[in-house]
Amino acid sequence: MDNTGVEQNQSRDQFKSKFGFIMSAAGSAIGLGNIWKFPYITGKNGGGAFVLIYLLNVVMIGVSLLIVEYAIGRNSGANAIEAYGKYNKKYKFVGFYSMIAVTLLLSYYNIIGGWTIYYFIQSITGNLVGLSPDAISTGFGNFTSNIGFVSIFALIFLAITAFVIIKGISGGIEKACSFLMPALFVMLIILSIRSITLPGAKEGLKWYLKPDFSKVNSSTFVAALGQIFFSLSIGSGSMVTYASYLSKKESIPHSSTVIAIADTLVGLLAGLAILPAVFAFGLSPTEGPGLTFITLPNVFSQMPFGAFFSSIFFLLFFFAAITSSISMLEVPVSYITEKTSISRKKAVVIMSLVVIALGIPPLLSFGSWSGVKVFGKNLFDMYDYFVSNISFPLVGLAGALIIGYVWKEKDVKGEVTNNGEIKFGLYNVWYKWVKYVVPFLLIIIFLTATGILRI
Repeated sequence: MDNTGVEQNQSRDQFKSKFGFIMSAAGSAIGLGNIWKFPYITGKNGGGAFVLIYLLNVVMIGVSLLIVEYAIGRNSGANAIEAYGKYNKKYKFVGFYSMIAVTLLLSYYNIIGGWTIYYFIQSITGNLVGLSPDAISTGFGNFTSNIGFVSIFALIFLAITAFVIIKGISGGIEKACSFLMPALFVMLIILSIRSITLPGAKEGLKWYLKPDFSKVNSSTFVAALGQIFFSLSIGSGSMVTYASYLSKKESIPHSSTVIAIADTLVGLLAGLAILPAVFAFGLSPTEGPGLTFITLPNVFSQMPFGAFFSSIFFLLFFFAAITSSISMLEVPVSYITEKTSISRKKAVVIMSLVVIALGIPPLLSFGSWSGVKVFGKNLFDMYDYFVSNISFPLVGLAGALIIGYVWKEKDVKGEVTNNGEIKFGLYNVWYKWVKYVVPFLLIIIFLTATGILRI
């Protein structure tokens, strides 16, 4: 087994504590996928039935692939591209592909991140209180179509991300996430308690938690798996990159399980914070992305102390978005700094400019390019579909195949169990599952998502 990764790992910046790594990796996993996507996808796919299918997918595929990516990343002690090519250079293309996909993701993620800053400012100034539903909806449309205004907030969001990345792993990412993630949990709990105690919230809880399997079809499973990849950052290169900074003493199975639980808990709490409140005010839970930026401001505008709770929500939303964007930008920055003589600061500037350029098409899809369609989707939705439903599952599939068929099993076991120093009683089950079952499931889901296979 090649030991160059271990030697390199010793010379690189590392996470200083297990808590710091858990919070940083959880920050990567916990983002817009939990706060923005999970509630409205749940609403769109039948409430509690989708929640159960999602939880099943987390256990069967999510945790398994997190272990895969942490093993690949930590073993290499290098950027995502070198990590996938550690055993055979021809597999570097997997890392390149993940880097391209995550950079595309960041290019439109910044736009929504900018929205969170704008709506937080609107909340703390009380501008959302007392508005009619039509005024809130019109205001959202006017804001998103004002490309220049939206660009300013997107650039602010990207600048904050860049600042943290420039500070490095232990001095920037670890410090930021060690504060932001606990704060996020506290704010979610506050909002959840407020939501479920509203008059009329009982119907929302019932709708959210009671399964309705009559609405379950193949697209439900596709949506659940796509949500897992988007939410857990699997296939983005982020987890592989973060794991490359992880100490050899830490337990990969334990860290993967804790992060998957934390991510899932946030998604479930986000549903509790949003959906009962939506029902309490007689609004629809199936409004898509507008659930966050149209329906919820409508809820807060009618709620006692609405400006306060709206401010908490959008600050929470910002925290979730920024911790994920930090992990995304680190993927290409780590590659540039390790393969060239370019400093971290210059690499961040270069990649920020790339992200800005790539973000122009999805940004304009809310304005002058709103009529441009690719396969029936506007450019913003096309970016999201390509990343979440095609690219990330393909990279996840490649990771499973590398673990199952490229690495020697003794090397896989050595990495996952810290050369026998930790107990992983389910190792044999996990290994066979990743080698034989996960690739089959991912291929079926991918073919279904792309319309090649109809179930």
